[in-house]
Amino acid sequence: MSEQLAFSLPAKEALGRENYFVSGANALAVAAVENWADWPLSKLVLVGPSGSGKTHLAMVWAQETEAAVVSADALDDPSALAHGPLVVEDLDRIAGSRADETQLFHLHNLMQQGGYPLLITSALAPARMTFVLPDLRSRMEGTSLAALEALDDALLMALVMKMFSDRQIAIKPDLLNYVMPRLPRSFEAVRGFVMKMDARALAEKRPIGKGLARDVLAQIDAD
Repeated sequence: MSEQLAFSLPAKEALGRENYFVSGANALAVAAVENWADWPLSKLVLVGPSGSGKTHLAMVWAQETEAAVVSADALDDPSALAHGPLVVEDLDRIAGSRADETQLFHLHNLMQQGGYPLLITSALAPARMTFVLPDLRSRMEGTSLAALEALDDALLMALVMKMFSDRQIAIKPDLLNYVMPRLPRSFEAVRGFVMKMDARALAEKRPIGKGLARDVLAQIDAD
């Protein structure tokens, strides 16, 4: 018998301020972003690993300030972007590319000239990157930095609940209590766990519960 295929709609991630959870792990970064009117030189670099909530926090700020959002590798026309608050995502992706760095350098200068607030997200702190343009390096390293720290228990619990909720799945307390001490303190690990739980529940027609969680965690350990 051929293996049954399971189809599901992509999860829609909730990105509003009411869905952004604050704990000791991210409180300083959240406060730094929310106090954007006090950013030195009207700019801030928000640093954290993939899946750490950088985009969510940046989107909250963008909604509150009506900022445009653009990827660092898509700055085709800096002059068209420098007309108000702006989010530039994934600075780390362009380090080493002269063309992309040049565009960001021009955009940065235009934003400074206009006095517009600029929020830049990155998986790495600028000091840990290798830039081609010394002038861009000096400007990025001279930008105030806010870092999203490693997960604590409160944020881990909130993240597990949120990622299941994004997939329209309500989980019971016994499942949450079971997975909390067993999940790695990693945003990517939580995301992978929730995705595998959802996929296997659909494919195997099993309920989202401790039994399935046990099997998924064993699968993750084996991979």
